[in-house]
Amino acid sequence: MFDFDATLPLMAIQFLLLAALLNVVFYKPLGQAIDQRADYIRTTKVEARERLDKAERLAKQYEQDLAETRRQSQAIVAEAQAEAQKKAAQQIAEVQQEAQAQLQQAQKELEQQKQEAFRSLESQVDTLSHQILEKLVGSQMV
Repeated sequence: MFDFDATLPLMAIQFLLLAALLNVVFYKPLGQAIDQRADYIRTTKVEARERLDKAERLAKQYEQDLAETRRQSQAIVAEAQAEAQKKAAQQIAEVQQEAQAQLQQAQKELEQQKQEAFRSLESQVDTLSHQILEKLVGSQMV
C-alpha cells in the first residue's frame, strides 16, 4: 500500500513548511486585517450609538425649547389680546361718555329752544288775545 521510505518524512516536512509559510505570509496578515476590520466596525458602531444618543438628547432639548417658546409666545399673544380688549373697552367707554354728553347737551338745547318757543308763543298768544279782545270789545263799543 504505502511505502515508508524517505519521501514520506520529506513530504511531511514540506507540508509543515508550507503550512508555516502560509501562516506567516497569508493567514496572520489576513487574521490581523479581519481583526482590524472587526475593531473598526465595533468602534464605528459605538461612535454611531453615541452620536444617535446625542442626537436624541438634542432633539428632546429642541422640542422642550420649542414648547417653552410656544408657551411664551402664547402668553405674549394672550397678554396683547387682553391689553387690546382693555383699550377697546376704554375707548368704547370714552365714546359712550362723549355721546352721552352730546345727548345731554342736545337735550338741554332742545329744552332751551322749547322754553324759548313757549315764551314766544305766550307773548304771541298774549298779543293775539289782546288783539282779539280789542276787536271784540272795540266792535261792541262802536
